Order: sequence, then C-alpha cells, then structure tokens
Amino acid sequence: MSKFLTLLALGTSATLAFTGCQKKEETAMAPAISQEVIGQVKALGFGTSDLRAVEGGYVVEGDMLLSNELLASAPGYSTVRVGSEEQYRTTNLVTGLPRVLTVSISSQFNSTYVTAIDEAIRRYNAAGLQLTFRRITSGTADLPVKYSSNLGSGVLGQSGGFPSGGNPAPGFTLVPNVINSSNTNYIATIMAHEMGHCIGFRHTDYFNRAYSCGGSASNEGASTVGAVLIPGTPSAADPNSWMLACVGNGVNRPFNTNDLTALNYIY
Repeated sequence: MSKFLTLLALGTSATLAFTGCQKKEETAMAPAISQEVIGQVKALGFGTSDLRAVEGGYVVEGDMLLSNELLASAPGYSTVRVGSEEQYRTTNLVTGLPRVLTVSISSQFNSTYVTAIDEAIRRYNAAGLQLTFRRITSGTADLPVKYSSNLGSGVLGQSGGFPSGGNPAPGFTLVPNVINSSNTNYIATIMAHEMGHCIGFRHTDYFNRAYSCGGSASNEGASTVGAVLIPGTPSAADPNSWMLACVGNGVNRPFNTNDLTALNYIY
C-alpha cells in the first residue's frame, strides 16, 4: 500500500497496491534526525513514526512537508475532533476569497499528466467554490506541479505543505516512473488529493491511517496547524473520500457527497 505523500495524498503517507500521499510505509525513523527536530515535530502535534528528512524540512503523514521555519514556530492553534473518520482541515487556509489559483505543470510530464491536471482542476471548479483553479503555460503559478525521478523508495509524490499567510502551499511534486500508470483519472485523483493538502485539507482518516492504508492503527497527530472537523461530514468511516491517506492503485476517487460538503463549507 502506497501513500499520497501528500502529501500530503497528500499525498500523507504501505506498498504500491495503495496510493494516498504517495510513499511506502516506513517502519523506522531515520537515525540522522535529531532529538530536537523530533521534539519540534511532536510539539506541532504530528506523529514521528514515519518522519523523513528532505530538502527544506521534514515529511510527515507520508506526503506533507513541514518546513524548517514551521517547525521552529510551533504556533499554538487549538484542535477540535469528533469521531474518528471525518473530513479534516488545518487552521491554515487560503484567504482573499473569491480567488483564482493558477496551476502549471512541468514540461517534463507527458500529455497524460497534462490531461490529468486539467481533470483535477475541472473537479474543483465543478464544485462551485469561491476558490477556483486555472492552468497557465507561462509565468509563475500558485501551484506548480513539479517533476521528480526520485523522492525516496516507493514515493509517488509530495505536497509542498500547508497554506501560509493566506496563500496555498507552493504546489506539489510527482514521480511518474513510480506512479507507472497512464490512467488519467487515477493520476487526476492523486493530483486532486495533493491540491487538497495545498489548500489546507488533512487526511480524512488522519486519526487512524490503518483505515485506508492497512496495518496497525496509526494516529498522524492532531497538530497545532489543526485537525478541525468540518461540520456536516460523517462521524462514521467514509471509504471513498479524496483525502483518505491511501488509495488503491488505479482507483478513481472523484469528490463524493461528503467531500463536496467539506469543500463548500471551507471555500
């Protein structure tokens, strides 16, 4: 089962039978990570069982980047939680609504990925939100989709983190040779998941990633950037949410009714 490395899908975080935030489950923490950093991650409320050092910071939940600046800040946000499998957002959101966010995709991607990002954008724009997306082919985009040949063993992609200062996280990275698919809807699902992280959504099953990833129960942490229950989303498990930590290889997850409730409540 693979995770979205959301990255935080997203991709959050498993083998390639599942993808969520795009990376294989790691069972041990890298020994090079200092106790000071581990303490900072815990202070932000995230679990450290799959903590990974990357350029610019550390990856948690499989696909979300905590920058060095965020780790040092440890802001004191509160957390609200009800039930165990609902839609969750961070306290960091995109502001200045209504607003159009621009999206670009690296020329290193083939046409399948261009079609897929257009589909991911279409899904968001069809939701009737005050936050919409537009792909551009020149200039600096709010959400660049970056290409990588390697983000680590089994990693499919990684989001740029959380919104900051009212702006989205700066895009996300995908690894096509690990995704290894020409299924447009599957790739669009991965992209939409990572976009969800960029605009402030956490994994639907953050409190127990075993729900979508399998294995033992794993709490990603409430986090001081927030794990705030979105009113109107279910208190029971939601097996088809676009923000679940893991997704089956080749699976298409368009927004379900609960996802649309969550998106419309926030944006």
